[in-house]
Amino acid sequence: MNAQNTPPKRALLIFNPKSGNGQSPLPRFIAALGDLGWQVDAEELPKEGDLEQVLGQLERYRAVIAAGGDGTVSSLAYALKYSGVPLMAYPAGTANLIAQNLDLPDNPEALAKVVDDFHTVELDLGELTVEDQVRGFTMLAGAGADATMISESEKLKEKLGVMAYVVSAMKQFQPKFTTFTLEYDGQVKEIEAMAVMVANLGMANFRLPIASGVSPTDGKLTVLILKPGSVFDLLGNVLESVKARLGLGDVANHNIESFHTEAVVVKSAEPFPLQFDGEIRKENTPFSARVLPGAVKFLTQEAPKKLDT
Repeated sequence: MNAQNTPPKRALLIFNPKSGNGQSPLPRFIAALGDLGWQVDAEELPKEGDLEQVLGQLERYRAVIAAGGDGTVSSLAYALKYSGVPLMAYPAGTANLIAQNLDLPDNPEALAKVVDDFHTVELDLGELTVEDQVRGFTMLAGAGADATMISESEKLKEKLGVMAYVVSAMKQFQPKFTTFTLEYDGQVKEIEAMAVMVANLGMANFRLPIASGVSPTDGKLTVLILKPGSVFDLLGNVLESVKARLGLGDVANHNIESFHTEAVVVKSAEPFPLQFDGEIRKENTPFSARVLPGAVKFLTQEAPKKLDT
């Protein structure tokens, strides 16, 4: 379907009322879009995550707006894959890492202007398969320390907001590690690690780079292997990210090994918890991931190269 053939300036807004404790100024955003001549149809995110019904008349819309956290944005991005209809990642969650990677403003009126300008970038998506269940991810999927940190942060989010992730990370003084087996590009690699992450976007909070060389437009995923260590190694990673953000050199995290691939199978000697785009899963390792090149269009004012780390 060609999005340019849809009625002009009509958008479908799908919102998650639970994201960010429901504090997002969505009415201001909708009003600002109205001032710019947009008609907005709002639908609540289905509780069971079944998006077929709300996206059933997609041909009526020029754009879709996902108002929620990274899980909401990611689920809609995957549902829209190869549709040609652009998606706005409206930041209504706690961390909003996808919106940060896209360098979107947090002001409702400025966000409305991004929609109206209608500048899009075509990005890859990741597709995760675990226990015969297939799901999409936009930013990152991982097993190990990152999933544990996100799980521990859930009960702190209401009081601490984004700082819940920092507090949770600090509580993991000596994160658990195991032996991972990685199968990719005809190779088999065994390595001890406290986490294996598969990244499509490479920036954490405040657009700090997780590692160098992550690109959402290269048709590949970046596999990040976090070697065994302590909380002090994690602090060193943060300092390296700050250095890179200030333009003082590339990220030089000696405890992170990385490679690029179109697909990877991740197994572990013992079951490790999983997360993707900040959503904790009940499943554990093993899992497989593959890239979907150029699968989704996002609305942003940034050029594609500005999204690389």
